[in-house]
Amino acid sequence: MKARSVLTAGLLALSASAFAESKTSVVLVHGAFADGSSWNKVITRLQKQHTEVIAVQLPLTSLKDDVAATRRAIARAQGDVVLVGHSWGGTVISEAGNDARVKSLVYVAAFAPDSGQSTADLAGSYPPPAGSADIAKTADGYLYLPPEAVMKDFAPDAGAVEQQTIAATQGPIKADAFAEKVSHAAWHEKPSWFVVSKNDRMINAELERAMAKTIHAKTTEVAASHVSMVSQPDDIARTIEQAITNH
Repeated sequence: MKARSVLTAGLLALSASAFAESKTSVVLVHGAFADGSSWNKVITRLQKQHTEVIAVQLPLTSLKDDVAATRRAIARAQGDVVLVGHSWGGTVISEAGNDARVKSLVYVAAFAPDSGQSTADLAGSYPPPAGSADIAKTADGYLYLPPEAVMKDFAPDAGAVEQQTIAATQGPIKADAFAEKVSHAAWHEKPSWFVVSKNDRMINAELERAMAKTIHAKTTEVAASHVSMVSQPDDIARTIEQAITNH
């Protein structure tokens, strides 16, 4: 009887382990002028589907540092990983997505640089968006958005309270990070999804469309500002769920 109990316990443990390995987790990577809380509405929707979600908190000090923070989150996640990046986070996932555990990539109004390309290279390839003129810089070389720029350019379709919170919690980014080049773009090997923000004032929407085409992404367009995960969380969660199902 005891042997049977031990055998049953062992089988249950193996079953639980196999279940954990078969699960797909989502790792969310925020952009510049933001932090992990920018994903809160999407997190709630994904968790309702019993999906494990980890929102990375990037140091925003360099591409190398941000990739390292993302890799730590991937290592914590259960099973396969769908890696999601917003804005600057797209550059980060293009590098961090080379991890073998990452099965697919989702770009949300994000940069998708090629191997040997920087964020600045991409941004400079199209006319600058209206919001770029309002970015401020600290004496030690970090970029941030004044509150009025958050309201006008970054998140004009968010509520007033949300705009104030975004302005207060934003992470300034070291300006030099935008010049750092991706060594190998993971989207060459990993299936990708892209959500274009049609009303984006921080990244040229035409550039978003061009990047989506270049990486052969399954593309959706939403009538949203740069922060579609705040103003259109259902659409973003739906795209991530498609990546989970079809990776």
